[in-house]
Amino acid sequence: MFIGENLTNLRIMHGYSRKQLSDMLHVTEQAVWQYENNYTSPKMQIVNHLKSIFNVKSKYFYKQDMLNRLFEYGNIPVMNIAYRSKVINVIAKTQSEAKHMEFLDSLVNYFSAHMTLPTQKIIHLRNDVVRYLNTSSDDRQTQINTIAHLARQRLGLRNDTNDHLMFLVEKSGIFVFEKAIGEDIDAYSVWTNQDRPFIMLGNLKRSAVRRNFDIAHELGHLLLHYQVEFSNLDRQEHKAIEKEANQFAGAFLLPKDEFLKDMQSIARVTNPDAYIDLKTKWKTSLQVLGYRAAYLGYLDNKTHRNFYAALHRKGYLKREPLDETLLIQKPQKIKSMIDLVAKRGLIDMRKMIETDWMVEVPFFHQITGIEPSFFNHYLRQEQNFELGHVINLSAVTKQ
Repeated sequence: MFIGENLTNLRIMHGYSRKQLSDMLHVTEQAVWQYENNYTSPKMQIVNHLKSIFNVKSKYFYKQDMLNRLFEYGNIPVMNIAYRSKVINVIAKTQSEAKHMEFLDSLVNYFSAHMTLPTQKIIHLRNDVVRYLNTSSDDRQTQINTIAHLARQRLGLRNDTNDHLMFLVEKSGIFVFEKAIGEDIDAYSVWTNQDRPFIMLGNLKRSAVRRNFDIAHELGHLLLHYQVEFSNLDRQEHKAIEKEANQFAGAFLLPKDEFLKDMQSIARVTNPDAYIDLKTKWKTSLQVLGYRAAYLGYLDNKTHRNFYAALHRKGYLKREPLDETLLIQKPQKIKSMIDLVAKRGLIDMRKMIETDWMVEVPFFHQITGIEPSFFNHYLRQEQNFELGHVINLSAVTKQ
């Protein structure tokens, strides 16, 4: 029997309305509604079209999907998704990303059932931050700076580099993924109700320095704005929350004492090109370097305006020097988990893809951002013959 809920899950995750999907299938919108609500079952021709659209097997629509089997309903609090975005309260987009998170949470559950994950530093850090915020009489700026310093220390980042930022963030217990979210959304983050933190990074035209800022910004949301209902914020409140995350990111990526020491080597503080070495060292944009210097009082308002005007004049607000050459850090945690369970024989990758999840490899590429060749590598490996050592027959014959 056709399971309409499986189709609904896929459609919402892809961000399609029923009208959009009906146009792809060349059926009426009412027909799609009937499929999803189990009033009618689509003909096999339609099922074949659906599996092509969503990169799943035909049987995906006739057995319970992984959300039914592995996801705990309500574990992704939609209202708490923190967008790094030019737009807020986009209901359809929020529902789509929440559904995507449900699939990712199910995937992590699938692998976690075969391994024991270490104690998550990020949970201890968040709990300490919550206690500090609940008892501190410091002003908000001091609180943010204190938490940024504590986070850098707890995650194990050295005070003179951000080179291993992605690795240390993932090691702390945060699950980081990437996808083409869209031009209006840079990144977003959320805590599940079971205390699992996710960060989703956009991968459209990103540079290494913009990605680092996105990571730090979302880390700020996870620590500073735990359980804030973002979907209920008005525009002014949302702007204030974003400003706090930006301040956290600046303090986290550019620790005060070391950065001010570096600024002393800048001969012409209004010339963005004079900051190239600092950009190489800290892997942050020239724009962020300037804002941080101004925030710390090293640049007065007039000097910072001149610096910003120079950025605009040189075209650096769109693309900066080194943006094409600095290596972009990519999420590796889920790949390491897959590699571990596959190499130890804890999971048969072909069974996982074809039988358990009932999908094609591109489906996993879409939800995780991991290139298809990574998954195909394990499928090819499983087809290799294990012949053992080669025997020299001529030598045996002579004996």
